[in-house]
Amino acid sequence: MPVYNERATLAQVVERVLAVPLDIELICIDDGSTDGSREILTQLQAQRPQIRAFLQPHNMGKGAALHRGIRAAAGDFVIIQDADLEYDPAEYTFLLEPLMEGRADVVYGSRFLSSRPHRVLYFWHSVGNWILTVLSNALTNINLSDMETCYKVFRREVIQSIPLEEKRFGFEPEITVKIAKRRLRIYEVGISYWGRTYEEGKKINWKDGIRALWCLLKYCITEPVVPAVRQQEKPCAAVAVSPAPGSHQTSQAEVSDTGRLSPDS
Repeated sequence: MPVYNERATLAQVVERVLAVPLDIELICIDDGSTDGSREILTQLQAQRPQIRAFLQPHNMGKGAALHRGIRAAAGDFVIIQDADLEYDPAEYTFLLEPLMEGRADVVYGSRFLSSRPHRVLYFWHSVGNWILTVLSNALTNINLSDMETCYKVFRREVIQSIPLEEKRFGFEPEITVKIAKRRLRIYEVGISYWGRTYEEGKKINWKDGIRALWCLLKYCITEPVVPAVRQQEKPCAAVAVSPAPGSHQTSQAEVSDTGRLSPDS
């Protein structure tokens, strides 16, 4: 779980993640916060043994934090979780279902497939998101509805086998192109979305949209087709961040806010 200046929501998000009825290791990477988030994270780690905290020496970007968390993951599955309150960890079990049944290698949580609550916010953000997803689909020949979603869940060996380069918000288009090039089995699951305003701490802006477009073009041209790594048998249930509310399945997963159940656009 990447953390950057999320003092207002950090403790609450951690509690929600660890309340999921799964065996979770929450890997949190503080990306040079200056608002007291680092100190809060250190306190939470001392109180909760499920938390592993890493402190970046300075602000290096969300992608760089995710790289560090993904490398540290040891569970069966890795879930990307943000440190704000835009995405609901109670939906982990829904996201994990295709993976635990052995049908998927990667699951995207789509904000546009669900009938669950969605906060109404910026029109041009939704237009930009749609354009980037359409371009991503056209370039990769897959049919996602929400390429820029935070909630992405991977079999650990799959995500750890993919070389990652983007240090900031370019992680989303980069990983999408790279999993498409590997012909991995991708599923989407509808999720709720509790978006926030810039006054409430939203960080992504139009420059990140331009970078996302560049990343789509760059990796579609430079990334070679790679044979998929297929699992030989259905994974055991051991997740750290992703089963749905009321589920009593146990699965080992890493959450990467960069968290160890190893998520705005």
